[in-house]
Amino acid sequence: MSEFVVHSVPGSPFGRCVLIALEEKETSYRLAAMAPGASKSAEHLARNPFGCIPVLEHDGFMLYETQAILRYLDRILPQPSLTPADPKQAARMDQVMNISDWYLFQGVCSVIVFQRIVGPRLLGLATDEAAIEAAMPRARTVFAELSRLLGEQPFMAGDVLTLADLQAGPQASFLAATSEWATLTAAYPNLVAWIDRLEVRPSFQATTWERLLERARAA
Repeated sequence: MSEFVVHSVPGSPFGRCVLIALEEKETSYRLAAMAPGASKSAEHLARNPFGCIPVLEHDGFMLYETQAILRYLDRILPQPSLTPADPKQAARMDQVMNISDWYLFQGVCSVIVFQRIVGPRLLGLATDEAAIEAAMPRARTVFAELSRLLGEQPFMAGDVLTLADLQAGPQASFLAATSEWATLTAAYPNLVAWIDRLEVRPSFQATTWERLLERARAA
């Protein structure tokens, strides 16, 4: 099978979703590491005119949008399957994936993680505490709902890992590195156990920000 190439910035939770999927499939791939801000370059805009990451390249086929990439990989690499056969579980997977994109990232990670980690570490920006405080009500709503949907299950859609965990896990993992994590998860120990369960998987350990930076430097 032709090589899978992932164009992404090391540390991006969206890029990490795709890399985790490839790791779970035990498939070889190449990370075409991009510098922060390079997604707006002419070279990358030729891959994705919206200037976002990641982009998957496979056998002359170029694909962007994380959910589309994850579903493509699960179709072309069917084992192990990351989509439940049960229609209700599959629907729950889809629901959590959209919650991750539209509510966990938008207005929560895009603010809190940016202000606590990305801005200070990569851009030298001062943290805007007011912006973080304004994001907390939305964050509390998201965490309450994810906790409710997870319940006592080990994974978001049931007993086995699915694309929902791959989509939401990297976002939650980033949040876990902020001081807000303890506050947001205080009433939801099931979410803490869930992210801990994910982080010990080889696929998650192989795709940490630090590991990907090491790989990018060695390339």
